[in-house]
Amino acid sequence: MARRSPVHPILALVALATSACAWIPPAEPEPPLPPEKKAPPPEEPTACLTAPIVTNGSRSRMRIALTFDACSTHKNEYDERVIRTLLETGTPATLFIGGGWALANPRRVQELAQYPDFELGNHTFSHPNMPKVKDDRKVLEELQRTQQVVYDLTGRIPKYFRPPFGEVDRRVAWLASQAALTTINFDLPSGDPDETVTPKRLVDWVLRKASPGGIVVMHMNHKRFPTAEALPEVIKGLRKRGFELVTVGTLLEDTTWPMCRPTDEPERAMVAEVIP
Repeated sequence: MARRSPVHPILALVALATSACAWIPPAEPEPPLPPEKKAPPPEEPTACLTAPIVTNGSRSRMRIALTFDACSTHKNEYDERVIRTLLETGTPATLFIGGGWALANPRRVQELAQYPDFELGNHTFSHPNMPKVKDDRKVLEELQRTQQVVYDLTGRIPKYFRPPFGEVDRRVAWLASQAALTTINFDLPSGDPDETVTPKRLVDWVLRKASPGGIVVMHMNHKRFPTAEALPEVIKGLRKRGFELVTVGTLLEDTTWPMCRPTDEPERAMVAEVIP
């Protein structure tokens, strides 16, 4: 019988060991599935594009708008001297009416609506700081209640909204646009709420700062304010400088809406400054 060679089993063991220790390239992972395409989220409406916050009209014409806020307060006063001066001087003006103020002075509102040179605007119902009202429904309620009150008393539907304290952001301006209102702020605060302001200082300030297309804000609901005493000289001085005094509606007739750059940040609120 032939003898088996001991070499064959040894070679077999070596081959087995070699195959067990051999480096085997890892299996290539399966390519990931392409990400599922999602529809882009709808763009958030921006005041810059769809609901501008207007602070002025055209700078190319010597026009300026005097505006007067009738704020809803616990007293709801009415300074008839302001209105008398406007009528006696034939001065058009835009009057921003608070809903609460209108309910406290219904006959006054009806009387004001009889004068064609007066344009009536919306100044909210209870005079809140609107950007701090986080519930959109309450923002709309402030505006819509005032629209209803003014319409019931006068038959007029305001087109313009003046935010209390001049405080406004993109959200509030957008909501106002849903109530068919354009947000009107100002570029010239008269400073009449400042207790340290005298009639002369108010006149000097407004005449010095007035510019073409400007919107001046004053008040008609506080008898202690220097507005009524200063108003005759303000009107006289502006006309002497060559300004035509008009309502906001007239001021914006030939104006392209002021546009701001789109931004994720709210509009910087413009607040009434103090006369230096």
